[in-house]
Amino acid sequence: MSEISAGSTAPDFELERDGGDTLRLSDLRGRKVVLYFYPKDDTPGCTKEAIAFTALASEFEAAGAVIVGISPDTAAKHDKFKAKHDLSVILAADPDSAVATAWGVWVEKSMYGKKYMGVERSTFLIDEAGKIVETWHKVKVPGHAEAVLEAVRAAGK
Repeated sequence: MSEISAGSTAPDFELERDGGDTLRLSDLRGRKVVLYFYPKDDTPGCTKEAIAFTALASEFEAAGAVIVGISPDTAAKHDKFKAKHDLSVILAADPDSAVATAWGVWVEKSMYGKKYMGVERSTFLIDEAGKIVETWHKVKVPGHAEAVLEAVRAAGK
């Protein structure tokens, strides 16, 4: 697997999404895509991140971007998460972590001295042609959605 960085072509994927439909990244060509990977629905950081993106959703839309969140949770769990927090972002299910692995965000993590595999909170800005414009890894949630929105606006100029 090669590193996904600015200028790379975004690897396509097909995943089940909230609401039971299928999402293909290639179907979103012609629009900017904010693709964010997060560890788990309904945990404090992941909830704050999804709420922050939802709060700015109309501004992302005005800038020509669609927001897609991906985690290892199931589509059914995404539906509950969206309903509980009134989220408007698209959430896609990657239960076998194949997409997270392909995108280089399925990594070894450590908590209390125990090592395990999990999603590194990461965001990718993809242009209308399917090229990576900017990447953020090891994301800290406060201020992140706003920084991504500024990058989306800058990419539109």
